[in-house]
Amino acid sequence: MVHKNLTVREIPIMRAIIPVAGQGTRLRPHTHTVPKVLLQVAGKPIIGHILDQLQPLGIDELVLVVGYLGEMVQEYVRSHYSYKTTYVEQKELLGLGHAIYLATQKTGPGPALIILGDTIFRADLHPVQNSKCALLGVKPVEDPRRFGIAQIANGRVVRLVEKPDRPSSNLAIVGIYYVPDLRPLAECLQTIVEEKRTTKGEFQLTDALELLLQRGLEMRPLPVEGWLDCGERETLLDTNRQLLISKGYHRSLENSIIIDPVYIADSAIIDHSIIGPFVSVAENSTIERSVLRDSIVNQGATVRNTCLEQSIVGENAVVFGRMSHLNVGDSSEIDFT
Repeated sequence: MVHKNLTVREIPIMRAIIPVAGQGTRLRPHTHTVPKVLLQVAGKPIIGHILDQLQPLGIDELVLVVGYLGEMVQEYVRSHYSYKTTYVEQKELLGLGHAIYLATQKTGPGPALIILGDTIFRADLHPVQNSKCALLGVKPVEDPRRFGIAQIANGRVVRLVEKPDRPSSNLAIVGIYYVPDLRPLAECLQTIVEEKRTTKGEFQLTDALELLLQRGLEMRPLPVEGWLDCGERETLLDTNRQLLISKGYHRSLENSIIIDPVYIADSAIIDHSIIGPFVSVAENSTIERSVLRDSIVNQGATVRNTCLEQSIVGENAVVFGRMSHLNVGDSSEIDFT
């Protein structure tokens, strides 16, 4: 769509910047061989859910900040999406602010939407298409000390603090940021990096945004309805549950019992098993004579003669025998017979 009074060349380029360089240490052993953003949840990798939500926004360019196993992220995005994509390598994990700083060094001016790569969200992002002020995704939380928090006055964000010991607000910053022009943010990020301003040992995006506020930037809150964390085994399983419920997946098979909601890939083989509720079975997996509940089975895995609950089975792993809880990484073989 061409805006009135603007030629095609005058329309600002809309970018989405997603940092995905983290090693995902809390999700080991799975992240020894697969980057966190490619872990399966409710039928597709974490980053796939994020990129799907961006498609209606008319994003012109995707900027991915990659690091650990970054070539696998590049291959997934290339093979599943048609975004024009720029990849920026973060060789040292010096914080979110540093990741976005590196991204701004490879991009030009114009509006940008920044989204964290380890969080799946439910929010109406259409306001970013017409907003002339910055927007900040926020959600009330019980313990704001664990998060960056935003103070609001008269409908505007007036102060940002990263993980305060004594929070003045219960509104957590939830990993969605919009700026109408990257240049002022790039200048603030450069300032904190050059002056080595760190919080808890890292360069924080929150600190750069607070500097922007001090320089007069207008910023308003963007309410986020759902915020699904994928940082640990327990939260990944909970996110799997929430997404399966919201998407309403349904599948029926002749020789097995399926208890919805579940996701079972078309290429998966299910034989004489009970699957569900809250189970995701990825492509080319095989489940035989087993009972699975509240679990994720990744690509190419095999599960036989087993009862599993609240479990994650890695890619190409093989599990035999009986067990109630399991967290096994890629290409492993577990035999309890």
